[in-house]
Amino acid sequence: MQRAMGNRAVEWLAAAATDPRSCRRQWDQGADAVLLEAGRVWDVLSVPERLGLGALDLLRGMRPRADGPVLMNCGARRVGFFVPPAGVAGWAGSGFRHAGRGSWVAVPPPDHSGGWRMEWVLPPDGTGALYDPDVVRLALREAGGALAPRAGVSRR
Repeated sequence: MQRAMGNRAVEWLAAAATDPRSCRRQWDQGADAVLLEAGRVWDVLSVPERLGLGALDLLRGMRPRADGPVLMNCGARRVGFFVPPAGVAGWAGSGFRHAGRGSWVAVPPPDHSGGWRMEWVLPPDGTGALYDPDVVRLALREAGGALAPRAGVSRR
């Protein structure tokens, strides 16, 4: 069962690649991570580590439990929540970064055990589950962050 779940997770992540077969081959050959384009299957909301881990603790305690992949960039000390494409467009906040269409994310294989800059806090399970952006927003707010819609910019 675990192997089947791992295969589904690999297939799901690889679907975000421009060439899914090449992505799978790179992971099979031991690549620590491959660059995948955000905005195809998922976006990533990246926040400072302390805030992200605090929000994740809150998300894990919710009933019903909120689920989705969470990636840690150990070098940059950031936590990335996988959300539906365009789910967090327009969010603004100190230290918040949105990787959407046109952005590339270094993604390790779902069974990656760490030891590199990128590691899964919660790996994908292959079902396509993503965090609801509104639930993540509430958890981040409660964990100490504040998000506000980005103000429109006038171009005259």
